[in-house]
Amino acid sequence: MADQLFETGDDDGRSRTPVPHADAPLAVRMRPRTIDELVGQQHILGSPQEPSALRRAIADGRPHSMVLYGPPGSGKTTLARIVAGAARAAFEELSAVEAGRAQVREVIERAAHRREASGEPTIFFLDEIHRFNKAQQDALLPAVEEGLVTLIGATTENPYFEVNAALLSRAQVYELHALSAADVEALLRRALERGECGGATVPGEVLAFLAGRSGGDARTALAALELACESAEGQPLTMEGAEEALQRRALRYDKAGDQHYDYISAFIKATRASDPDAALYYLAVMLEGGEDPRYLVRRMIVLASEDIGNADPQALVVATATAAAVEHIGMPECQYALGQCAIYLALAPKSNAATRAIGAARGHVRSHGAASPPAPLRSAAYPGAAELGRGQGYEYPHDQPGHVSGQEVAPDEVAGTRFYEPDDAEAPLRERLEQIRRARGR
Repeated sequence: MADQLFETGDDDGRSRTPVPHADAPLAVRMRPRTIDELVGQQHILGSPQEPSALRRAIADGRPHSMVLYGPPGSGKTTLARIVAGAARAAFEELSAVEAGRAQVREVIERAAHRREASGEPTIFFLDEIHRFNKAQQDALLPAVEEGLVTLIGATTENPYFEVNAALLSRAQVYELHALSAADVEALLRRALERGECGGATVPGEVLAFLAGRSGGDARTALAALELACESAEGQPLTMEGAEEALQRRALRYDKAGDQHYDYISAFIKATRASDPDAALYYLAVMLEGGEDPRYLVRRMIVLASEDIGNADPQALVVATATAAAVEHIGMPECQYALGQCAIYLALAPKSNAATRAIGAARGHVRSHGAASPPAPLRSAAYPGAAELGRGQGYEYPHDQPGHVSGQEVAPDEVAGTRFYEPDDAEAPLRERLEQIRRARGR
């Protein structure tokens, strides 16, 4: 939405206050105008030598409705403008943060007027499309379906969570990736080569720092370069100046969106892979993003049994103790207990034997139903139980040698079925189980 301040009005008479190009922010002055100037996103665009279907559609001026999904500064707005320019179409832009159904109707009315008056098509770029509710999104459907407007929605949130299925079915979803450090550095070098930074001298290591610390956000990197060059006042740019200009990048983490699921998934898989550094990194991202520490420790408790189990029974003790610490202390101090627990779980030996065992047992019950326990094992703690034969003939294991009884304790239908098979991380349990089975004549 802010980029509109630096654009002139459409030929339909709408007025905007134009700002001279030289006074616009560096990120606006450096915005690519053609698909060949765009940096990154080869996974959806291909290359000039081997173009993707999207690149060919843009080059041929045949735009289609799409939703561009990706992090800030990855080129969503730029790509939308390139699509409109290649199609020689009018470009209408709204932000769903500020616009409502009335503004959408006005865009559609202007598109209809253009089509009737001159046949000119309209590209409707709707930024933050996930901010529109269902009714607002539904208002777009007829115009999109009839081809009156070509909709390009942009969002930082997973559109499959946030955008109506009906609208998604009429648009192609393209996921843009955060730019690589090399891509961002190429944009910074391009700005310097064009003299957009007043001829400032910027050492290579400073450019690499700005590119590497921008988090793949071209807008952030260009803004930091511009500020650093202005602050240098004609002197060569230093690392200290670059650090001051860049400051600390705002963390992108939405604990109510798909990042919530992506990062907890990554944390679990890194811990399961026995990599404490990766586990700590994902834990830090979630804590910095404001994730509820109680949610995190609940997942740790599950992992302690699901992925470690009896390979290290102490893991469950540590995890539940961490849960108590989270409840008693809270943030920020409970971060220490969370970090300690994450390291312990990552370094603990791994076994999913208990997970497989309970899964196998429940699967058997679902397939075959529940068989009644043998009469000797059934409860005899009520009047008349003896007459029914309940509890009769039960062999008390503590009265047997080694405290092991050879009596069958499984229903006849299940006798001999094996659900639990110790794996390599549970060697002592395997030996113990073999001893018990021999003592019971199994």
